Amino acid sequence: MNAIIDFLNNIFWGYVLIYGLLAVGVYFTIRLRFQQILHFSEMFRVVTSAPDTDKEGISPFQALCTSLASRVGTGNIAGVAVALNLGGPGAIFWMWMVALVGMATAYSESTLAQLYKVHDREGGSGVYRGGPAFYIARGLGMPWLGAVFSVCLILSFGLVFNAVQANSIADAMVGAFGVPKLATGLALAVLTAIVIFGGIRQIATVAEYVVPFMAGGYLLVALIVLVMNIGEVPAMLGHIFANAFGFAEVGGGVAGGVAAAMMNGVKRGLFSNEAGMGSAPNIAAAATPVPHHPSSQGLVQALGVFIDTILICSCTALMILLSGVYVPGGELTGTQLTQSALAEHIGWIGPYFVAIAIFFFAFTSIIGNYSYSEMAMTFLHVGTPTGLMALRIVVLVMVVWGSLQAVATVFNTADASMGLMATINLVAIVLLSGTVVKLTRDYFGQRAKGLEPRFHGKDYPELGDSVDHTIWTRD
Repeated sequence: MNAIIDFLNNIFWGYVLIYGLLAVGVYFTIRLRFQQILHFSEMFRVVTSAPDTDKEGISPFQALCTSLASRVGTGNIAGVAVALNLGGPGAIFWMWMVALVGMATAYSESTLAQLYKVHDREGGSGVYRGGPAFYIARGLGMPWLGAVFSVCLILSFGLVFNAVQANSIADAMVGAFGVPKLATGLALAVLTAIVIFGGIRQIATVAEYVVPFMAGGYLLVALIVLVMNIGEVPAMLGHIFANAFGFAEVGGGVAGGVAAAMMNGVKRGLFSNEAGMGSAPNIAAAATPVPHHPSSQGLVQALGVFIDTILICSCTALMILLSGVYVPGGELTGTQLTQSALAEHIGWIGPYFVAIAIFFFAFTSIIGNYSYSEMAMTFLHVGTPTGLMALRIVVLVMVVWGSLQAVATVFNTADASMGLMATINLVAIVLLSGTVVKLTRDYFGQRAKGLEPRFHGKDYPELGDSVDHTIWTRD
């Protein structure tokens, strides 16, 4: 089994995605005329707009928080440390690049998810459903491929990725408080059950309150650390740039130079911000966009990538690099490296703070990941009360199982699952890129005229019946 997983990872990460992710991100950045940079302020405007009264959708802010619940996880703490250990400081630069172009990718996939979303007529839950499986089926006319994507989504996010998050929580609790892994797994399963049995709406409500609290607390501690070391920050940023292009020796056990920095930065960057993976569009489709245009929710999710990687991952990296405990290629890595770094900065409380942060980051990721699986279940026509009950039970089992497994096995399986999902999604959004471009020009064209953008189906005759126009023609 390990040989198969290693083979898949070699294909996906050695050949397909390390270049494909950057290429697709650059492609959309150019085709959309650098809109993630030139229209950056618009992202904040659409997030802070007054919520709509549509009872079938969650608010843009809830959608942002739920996607951040999934994005902001172990990748922001353990993943950054792993990238530094294997790729050197230069890996952080490539994480930034993945995020910068990934903002355009995230915008595109979430815009398409909004456009092709449907009413949930089967589950009786009164919410919108959508995501890559829906735009693959309805936009490309390939429902079989949408089904393949849905199965991959359930296996990776509903099962494997949740095991990864549980694994990180269990490790952190053992290291900081000496809590047995089984006890952590069982307690985590109980907390998860309380939230996910309430469905999409309860998940969005919990995320709306917990995510700003957890992200704000982590950024506050990081800001304190940066202020304490403000004189060293400019030099450290220069060190990151120099190592990204091989202008400085990394030393230690890091092999491969620029290639190692790029590969580990891209891999851990995607694992953290999920841009292009096809995950966040699932919750983006559940939102009622404000303004009432598919592009506005795309802008919301692009902002999510910025917050996850440019802000939170950068804070983790700088706290580690400024601590003095970082040794390239050393034995200390993952969560333990981040804990040791914080201990250097703020004393004995550092490891405990990281353990608590890991708990919140990973727990919210579990409930966010589950919400994506619900969308896939609906597409596969098994999103019935019985089907969702079965999914929830299996998710809880995986949470307990993941807390007891070896981290290498869990992470390698997650990488293979993510690689297959991302490959399918990237091909789909490139094929639908013409629709993304037209929607974007329509949105900003209306903004330029002083209008509040609104989607008008009559302007898109080529879409035909692939879009549920009743969603977009309501008052």
